[in-house]
Amino acid sequence: MTSDRRDPALDGPAAEQSTEQSTEQSTEQLRYASLLDWGTRIGLLVLVASFAAYVTGLLESQVPLQRLPELWSLPVARYLEQTQMPTGWGWLALVFKGDVVGLVGIAILAGCSVLCLLALVPLYARRGDKAYVWLCLAEVAVVLLAASGLISGGH
Repeated sequence: MTSDRRDPALDGPAAEQSTEQSTEQSTEQLRYASLLDWGTRIGLLVLVASFAAYVTGLLESQVPLQRLPELWSLPVARYLEQTQMPTGWGWLALVFKGDVVGLVGIAILAGCSVLCLLALVPLYARRGDKAYVWLCLAEVAVVLLAASGLISGGH
């Protein structure tokens, strides 16, 4: 059973001010969210366009679509040998191949946070908030180090 009575403490100017404060976003949050929104939209658009280019044959594929069922069951080393696919960042050399261009969209999505964090650095620096400047730069460094492939998880 629910009551239709409201708590009087929730009414009045204090309640309105509390609501306004809880929904107001900081400049940093708005900048990060805006850039993340645009980055994900662009990444998704690139993914959809690259998939369309792949399935329609607009771009020639590195690995013919007909061969995929036989190749999927192979161990990775044999797959790479059979398809002549590079490892690591070598895919950039094949970026105009229909089955590889989709990785551009994935790279955009994966890299969105780097741009967002770098965009916060001047805001924090202007405010004199050195701790947040260093945290943003450290997060960017970790993401870039992970993407570089210099550290591998035992492979």
